[in-house]
Amino acid sequence: MTTTSPEVSERLVRWEGHSGEFPFFNGVPISLSASQWLWVMAMVVVAFVVLTLPVTWPGGSAGQFIPAILFPLIPLAALAYVAPRHWRVIFGKVGARELRLMFGFALLNIVVSLSVGAIVASLTSVASNASTAQLADLDSAGKAAFFAKTLPQLLGEEVITLLPFLALMQVFSKGLGIGRRGAIIGAWLASSVMFGLIHLPTYDWNLIQCLVIIGSARMVLTLPWILTKNLWVSTGAHIINDWLLFGLGILGAGLAAGA
Repeated sequence: MTTTSPEVSERLVRWEGHSGEFPFFNGVPISLSASQWLWVMAMVVVAFVVLTLPVTWPGGSAGQFIPAILFPLIPLAALAYVAPRHWRVIFGKVGARELRLMFGFALLNIVVSLSVGAIVASLTSVASNASTAQLADLDSAGKAAFFAKTLPQLLGEEVITLLPFLALMQVFSKGLGIGRRGAIIGAWLASSVMFGLIHLPTYDWNLIQCLVIIGSARMVLTLPWILTKNLWVSTGAHIINDWLLFGLGILGAGLAAGA
């Protein structure tokens, strides 16, 4: 008769494989206190406010990169403050396997997003992403700047989603006494809802669209994080996903204009 240790039985084996423990959970590599997590979460909020402030940044066209760069930098600096020797643990190596996962999850997310989007659109009205429409009207230099700006901004979206994921795991596990598996699922769902809600201004405050379409897309994009505990992998999948969708939008606009 074989037995399974509690640690193994509490793993989401299908999705986690043998990737080890989540950063800052169960003392790996260290544990963060509730006050330390509150500080990091406060800086997550500050970063989002900085990104969305309706202000004109100095530096002309280059100024648009300032909030995009500060977006991931502020919460990462907060994490480095509370875990100065360990904050880089949320990142990992990037090799052939990680690149395959980036492309695979990006393509999976496009399929899921389009499928869920089609179902929701058949039942209720949905809003378009204004950035896609504006992108089609930019010249080549403007398009290049737009795609370049998305690099730090999408890294920031991963940072402000997956740091709360880790904080929520501690809340569910230590605060509410939920097992590891339940803490993962709870953090996965809650962080996906939060991600959907921050997109409300982008999609004309359409709550159903943001919770169902954007939230389900976020759940797919969090899977490579659960699988690898490597923020580069989920960021890469997110960038590939958005660049493909933006590219298809530009192509569609071009075909429509030429018709």
